[in-house]
Amino acid sequence: MNTYMIRRREAWSTPAELESAATRSTAVAEDEFPDRIRWIRSYVVEETDGNLGTICIYEASDPDAVRDHAAKVGMPVDEVLAVADTVIVRPDPQTQSA
Repeated sequence: MNTYMIRRREAWSTPAELESAATRSTAVAEDEFPDRIRWIRSYVVEETDGNLGTICIYEASDPDAVRDHAAKVGMPVDEVLAVADTVIVRPDPQTQSA
């Protein structure tokens, strides 16, 4: 498995839409792609148009697994980048919604 960063721009209008997509994403990954993809974390970003986008970190067998999973869930995939390395200076800060 390799690590990938997936950018999804302006994908959701509300936090409820994003939460619904996250629930579907988890179920589809576990039920239909158990050996091909694993969701690690996502950073939710406010886009310039006011919608929500995400920067997601996944472990996957290859970029096609990322795209196949997203298509099955009904989520966009604007960009898939292989992660070359991770540099952690400090752990992610805790947010109030976490």
